[in-house]
Amino acid sequence: MSMTSSTPDLQATTPDTQAQDAAASAPAPAAAAAAPAPAGLTARALLKQFQEQFPPFRDCLPLSIGIDKQILARLPDLDRKLMRTALGIHTGSLRYLRVMEKAKLRYDLDGKAGAEVTATHREHATQVLQQRFKKEADRKKAEREAAAAEEANRLRLEKLNLLTAKFSRKG
Repeated sequence: MSMTSSTPDLQATTPDTQAQDAAASAPAPAAAAAAPAPAGLTARALLKQFQEQFPPFRDCLPLSIGIDKQILARLPDLDRKLMRTALGIHTGSLRYLRVMEKAKLRYDLDGKAGAEVTATHREHATQVLQQRFKKEADRKKAEREAAAAEEANRLRLEKLNLLTAKFSRKG
């Protein structure tokens, strides 16, 4: 589940922030032109590119609300669906969710601190982690039970074969 939201935070709507974003993204077109997105780019490859280019992705920091708009401003030729898939992979990772549980601030693409992480978002990260751990524990329990049932069936068949062999010799 992605922690990004389609509703921008207060910082993203102020004219000062827009001017700062425009100034911050001025060198980005050169970077975007230097690293165009190949046609066969996967979401994981794009995420790896984000990790190389942007400190919050590399350091697994909580991303600011509307980070997708910041990315598109810097990389305008980027496929939106592919970007959202990469963001979903990143924000759904155990590492990111663990950071979000304890985070106080969100960060923009340059690694500058921005808005606070709300208690609701921290609780959501905690709930997602708990659900994931429960699902994994249930899966492991089912595997153990299946292995135990298979072993019990193997022992039962072995006993039956021994009994069959024992009585077939006498008969």
